[in-house]
Amino acid sequence: MAVVHALIPAHNEAPTIAAVVAATQPHVDRVIVVDDGSQDGTADRIGVQPGIVELLRLPRNRGKANALWTGMQHALEQGADAVITLDADGQHDATEIPNLIAAWRAHPHHLVIGARLKGRETTPPLRLFGNRTADFWIGWASGQPLRDSQSGFRLYPADLLRRLELPHGERRSFVFESEALIEAERLGFPVTLVPVRCIYPDQHRASHFRAATDTLRIIQMVALRLLARGLHPLGLLRHLGLLRRP
Repeated sequence: MAVVHALIPAHNEAPTIAAVVAATQPHVDRVIVVDDGSQDGTADRIGVQPGIVELLRLPRNRGKANALWTGMQHALEQGADAVITLDADGQHDATEIPNLIAAWRAHPHHLVIGARLKGRETTPPLRLFGNRTADFWIGWASGQPLRDSQSGFRLYPADLLRRLELPHGERRSFVFESEALIEAERLGFPVTLVPVRCIYPDQHRASHFRAATDTLRIIQMVALRLLARGLHPLGLLRHLGLLRRP
């Protein structure tokens, strides 16, 4: 049987982390929480169980990209065949994890996105506009149709993670997941979408996403990727559905 680990990066998520771990654990072989320098007692809320629920503590906050990278490398070292990522604030419905696993089993060389398409009419308009804009540019750069490219609810095959080499420092915090889609397609791992519910929990803290700074960094990354491929006209046609992948 394939071994699936869940990876939950967490920074100051004390109010929600225990419930997220409890909801996730029945659906995977192991839960890995990466506490990214939390100052609110997040680590104390995690019921560590050796081999079932693990806690990796980083001494200071270095951003989501570094937390994801740290957890992914640990999961590979522990023998995971696939790694599911989800957020610690409860916005992803852990009961949908089996659907992502089923999609991966059907397409073992695809990166699976839990795309928030169910009940999307409840999405705040500004967020929806931002997501659709990102879908266009990242879909163009990766040469594939994309929806909800900003979802952090994903399944990464271990074969992809072993080959994935991306910057993951503090400045790449929210760039990493966008760039992973582009690089995965280049490595031969296109995206499969699984529709999941939209959940917008009451915010117990300010969003870690810094709208101006992080959006600018994502735009810069996509622009450099497109320029490196001569604006990738075939990618645009594939994203728009006018040309199929070979």
